[in-house]
Amino acid sequence: MRIRLRPLLIAAPVLVTLAVTPLVAGGAPAQDGQDDDDLLAVGRELYLTGCASCHGETGEGVDGPDGDLRGPSLVEAGEAGAYYYLSTGRMPLANPEEQPIRKPPAYTPDAIDALVAYVASLGNGPELPDVDIGDADLANGGVIYRANCQACHSASGSGGALSYGRAAPGLADATPLQVGAAVRTGPGQMPVFGPDIITDEELDDLAAYVEYLKSPEDPGGVPIGRTGPIPEGFVAWLIGMTALLALVAWIGTRAPIRPRSAGRAPAGHE
Repeated sequence: MRIRLRPLLIAAPVLVTLAVTPLVAGGAPAQDGQDDDDLLAVGRELYLTGCASCHGETGEGVDGPDGDLRGPSLVEAGEAGAYYYLSTGRMPLANPEEQPIRKPPAYTPDAIDALVAYVASLGNGPELPDVDIGDADLANGGVIYRANCQACHSASGSGGALSYGRAAPGLADATPLQVGAAVRTGPGQMPVFGPDIITDEELDDLAAYVEYLKSPEDPGGVPIGRTGPIPEGFVAWLIGMTALLALVAWIGTRAPIRPRSAGRAPAGHE
């Protein structure tokens, strides 16, 4: 019975959160000029309703009934960490043993702002970067991406497999701000890239390149899903060989067949 009840106990806070979020956020939405104290109060109420059961009332983290970690500490998550997980719908999570995947956010934008502000107040985590891709250097962004991101997210940004059954997510739906938040906080198995590794200006370039990957130019021909030069070369080889064999077969059917002469005896029988 304990094993059967555990998923329900874990999922219950999430269901309650989804039910009360519109009420809480709708009753006290974030307004222009709203005091920070008011925003923190709304964020704290949302946090205690939907997050504290896994992360603790003060963000210290919670151990599960079997001694395993139910929810990690959020003291060092900061604005960047909270925004990344909430805006991509990776939190709240029904089962903490599963890898968070992208889905529609459970909170409204106003509620996310309040939660981000409250989580940021719990410690000294990374701030949410101000990402601007308007004047970014796309070529430099490509250099940074290939040096730091391509190994896990693939050259096309489609994602890839990692160790222990984990996977690097695809970047097709990532916004520039979410890219910046992920770089600064290092979600999951992703390393943290601080300003000493990727500067704020380089972060703008990187975010611009990730945006470019959503619809890149293909001057070399058909991209074939951008699966890479080896599979694309194999497809070209396969099509070429198939066409060559078809041509040989067609030539064979067109060649005239010379009938054997009726009055000539085979060699050795004359």
